[in-house]
Amino acid sequence: MLYDALVAESRRNDSLDDVRSAALYRVRWLVDLLERQRTEFRRAIHDDHRRYEAAGAATRAEIDRRLAACADEEGRAAVLCLMLAACFDDTSLWQYDTEIGALISRVRGWTPDEVAVMLLRATEYDMGHWFAGGLRLVLNAAEQLDADGRRAVTPWLRHAHMDLMDTTVGASSHASLAQRLRALLASVDEAYIPEGLIPADAPWALPLSDRAKTSPTPELACFVRHLASLSGPRPAQRWRRTCLELADAASARDLVADVLRALAEDDPLCSRRSGSHTGWLHGGYHYHYVIHQNDGDLARGAVWAAALTGGPAAVHHLGALALRTGGARSDVTQDLKLAGAAINALAETGDPASLEALWRLRSRIKHRALRKQLDTALVRAAGKQGITAEQLIERSVPDHGLTPDGSLERELGGHRVQVAIEEAATVRLTFTRPDGGTSRTTPAAVKDGFPDELQELRALAKEMRGTLSDERARVEALMSAGREWPYDEWCRYYRDHPVTGTLVRGLIWEFQDADGEWRAVAPMAEPPGEPERVRLWHPIRASTDDIRTWRERLVAERLRQPFKQAFREIYLLTPAEEETGVYSNRFAAHIVHYRQLYALFKERGWQANFLGRYDGGHDGEARAEFGDGEWRACFHHETAADDDGGYAPEHAATDQVRFERRDGRRWREVPLAEVPPLVFSEAMRDVDLFVGVTSIAADPDWTDRGEVRYAGYWRTATFGALTASAEVRREALERILPRLKIADRCTLDGRFLLVRGDLRTYKIHLGSANILMEPDDSYLCIVPSRGKGNGKVFLPFEDDRLSLILSKAFLLAADTKITDESILTQIKRGA
Repeated sequence: MLYDALVAESRRNDSLDDVRSAALYRVRWLVDLLERQRTEFRRAIHDDHRRYEAAGAATRAEIDRRLAACADEEGRAAVLCLMLAACFDDTSLWQYDTEIGALISRVRGWTPDEVAVMLLRATEYDMGHWFAGGLRLVLNAAEQLDADGRRAVTPWLRHAHMDLMDTTVGASSHASLAQRLRALLASVDEAYIPEGLIPADAPWALPLSDRAKTSPTPELACFVRHLASLSGPRPAQRWRRTCLELADAASARDLVADVLRALAEDDPLCSRRSGSHTGWLHGGYHYHYVIHQNDGDLARGAVWAAALTGGPAAVHHLGALALRTGGARSDVTQDLKLAGAAINALAETGDPASLEALWRLRSRIKHRALRKQLDTALVRAAGKQGITAEQLIERSVPDHGLTPDGSLERELGGHRVQVAIEEAATVRLTFTRPDGGTSRTTPAAVKDGFPDELQELRALAKEMRGTLSDERARVEALMSAGREWPYDEWCRYYRDHPVTGTLVRGLIWEFQDADGEWRAVAPMAEPPGEPERVRLWHPIRASTDDIRTWRERLVAERLRQPFKQAFREIYLLTPAEEETGVYSNRFAAHIVHYRQLYALFKERGWQANFLGRYDGGHDGEARAEFGDGEWRACFHHETAADDDGGYAPEHAATDQVRFERRDGRRWREVPLAEVPPLVFSEAMRDVDLFVGVTSIAADPDWTDRGEVRYAGYWRTATFGALTASAEVRREALERILPRLKIADRCTLDGRFLLVRGDLRTYKIHLGSANILMEPDDSYLCIVPSRGKGNGKVFLPFEDDRLSLILSKAFLLAADTKITDESILTQIKRGA
């Protein structure tokens, strides 16, 4: 019988045996009803389901009626009975949480022994969610006890807290239960720090545990409990004020600084030795981590306390901790909550060095959620200094200790080592020997005699490359912003900055004089007079003659810009787009290589879901912000109609482009006519790039695959009308071709570059770079090599397709010297 089984099971040979037995005897009727219910449940499974389901419902209704009629003493006994019966064996599927919760909230007069029985029983539940649910209900009763009652149940409260800290429970439940247990324990003894609150085996917590052992005080215990009460990413102002007060009362400023340093630098934990999972984590698999999830609140509280009390001194370790736990190439498992706490705390230090730290993290942390927190942290830091987020970003670009020309020198063993930015795109180490000779190869005297200093310089060069790359992307994004700067501010943060300056000095800028007139000034040139404001020149605001003049000047003076500016494509609203209103079909219905497209999204800073065989994976939407984050472009695409790829489609079909405007914290779709021309042009330029690079029309060996899929599209698109980017390519060739050795063999004819060889005449399409051969327009397949071109032809901007067209032109102009049999066979077939 169930009654006998429960009585036998409830005997623990402790002081609470009589309390359990008395409760079971007091509600013997409830045990009988539970046994009847269990019998009906088993019969419903194996026999007549409908019949016994109805009987079970009747029994459940009788239990509910009897429990609702229970007075205080009988109700308390019923709670103990239900807790003892819950999870009793494999047939105890009904956990009675609803009945227990209702009774605990209603009945009064709980005794310490009854609460102790329930606390001990809750810790016996062998699954985290049952343990958490049971403990939550029991604490409702424990909180009804007076001071003497709480003191009497202290041993069981401590036991429950220790079990909670060693059990995997949901984060929100864990934080709530832990704080309630600690409040009950603190009401009995303010100087007591519950066992398990400070993890015993974690290197980062050693400063706390050592202080708790050697100098235990009520102030220290109160401070530690306060640290562990932080469950969110950012504390409220009240928590911060209390933290400062308690830290001073406990003399704990140095203590939390040591904890932060240990979190950022000390050895991590290993899953083979630490944590509740050591019992089931078998084999060679293991991982390293900084904190266990159950200790996260305490660690984050210590991080914030260190930031609030340490200020500037905490910046270095906050940045190191954020990178350690949030970076992609770390020695430990990512901990997004801990990294987020470090990032948010950085914004509150009030020290200028934190701006540089946030900027460095921005270039090294790739996780989307952390990137958003970094942006938010930058905005908060900007607000504290009374400037905009954009101003903060441009003022926090690290200078790496470089001189204004973007270089740094060190003397190592008679050799002069220089780290320098060259041509606004490259960072190099150059070694100058005592005799004045230079080399880019590390001399043996430096390599062997100064390994640590050399390592430091190489690390600096790597950081400089990262900053240079980020600055190039940031400055290019300003092309859609239309921002203006006071001249003095622009000089300080752009022209004269050792990193940013190497980029902006190669661009065309417009300067406004006192009369309000704007004048564009060539790269490297000083503006006339005393300008008041500055803005980045964009061809969409210039006349056709001005654009032509600038392009001619760049080519004539061999000025290579850090990104395409003078030769930048312009995209204006078309009549068709005015008619569609809210979307553009300009780049719709193209067939593209999907994985290549997705990679290009990431490279250009667009966010997109990944197409695949899962619910919602058929339709794709790539999004990117423009105009200082006030506008967003959305590029729709989907799996190609007859693509039956596996995990991910091989090909995708492009669709509409739509635009949205920021409206508070949301985005609102707007008609194309309301989109600023700069934003529209820059967004469509990116979409043109996506299609032009990834379209199968740009695949030179598509026809050699023997595939009939998309053959019609390939024939139409590969030699079709030129896009805006191809038109710019044509203009560049008009200026470059006369300066080439093969100029007499090349002619521009509409969509093609005609190259006269000795064997045949070739037509290279300026969009796809694919080739037709006269007189019959037969197709010539030339697959480009993976290596880079020789770079002998000056190009005013970086364009892989233009480089490819020129390399094919040089090859075909000397077609008698071609040795590749696969090419010669095609040429001679129709010659």
